[in-house]
Amino acid sequence: MARTARDELTDTAADAAIDQACRILRLPTIRDRHGEIAAAATRQQAGYKGFLVELLSVECDDREARRKARLVREAAFPRPKRIEDFDYAANPNVPAALIATLAKGTWVAAGQPCCLVGDSGTGKSHLLIGLGTAAAETGYRVRYVTAAALVNELVEAADDKTLSRTIARYGRVDLLCLDELGYLELDRRGAELLFQVFTEREERASIAIASNAAFSEWTSTFIDPRLCAAIVDRLTFDAHIINTGTDSYRLRTTQARHQATRT
Repeated sequence: MARTARDELTDTAADAAIDQACRILRLPTIRDRHGEIAAAATRQQAGYKGFLVELLSVECDDREARRKARLVREAAFPRPKRIEDFDYAANPNVPAALIATLAKGTWVAAGQPCCLVGDSGTGKSHLLIGLGTAAAETGYRVRYVTAAALVNELVEAADDKTLSRTIARYGRVDLLCLDELGYLELDRRGAELLFQVFTEREERASIAIASNAAFSEWTSTFIDPRLCAAIVDRLTFDAHIINTGTDSYRLRTTQARHQATRT
């Protein structure tokens, strides 16, 4: 029986053909690792199907890892923080079981809010970024932004007559992580623009916020009482509310370090 042209390929020619095909089909992991996997299959006397399964499996695994990394990168977190690294012993106010449940992401699918409220240094931002990272790695589109940065962006968009497009963009993400809400007083215009984002997402897409002020103190941030009440209502309805307390972990750590230095 005559052999086909492909049967007569040298190893070099075969590698070149595989490389070209993988580039066309966008299979970078198979392109990089086919030789290694083929050698392992030969040692293990694997059949053709077993070899093919292994090739496709490593490509799928690597593609999933790249997708997770892309979603985390697109979330624009200011620094890497993971739920697994949170020190519950340093802040026993934080309910570890609830955080573990939230890390699974079902609340994002349900469009529920999550409110992290407590003093500075109690782990709010760590939890916010950690939950956002977990959601992104589950496959959700996430966006992190501070309240001040978001308001500034909305004001500029309103001035440029692109507000609808900007609000729609924030409305499309599955989870909006809003940090440092309550740190700065917002004028009426800024508060109204922020309220539009909340309304766009209400009962449809999740918002997670971190605030150093209790809800009863938000009148200092949103000076219009009615607007303040409406914002609190939207952020707390069917929400997971976590109070991280008043004992600053950062302050205790700094004091302990200074004490150790003196002794």
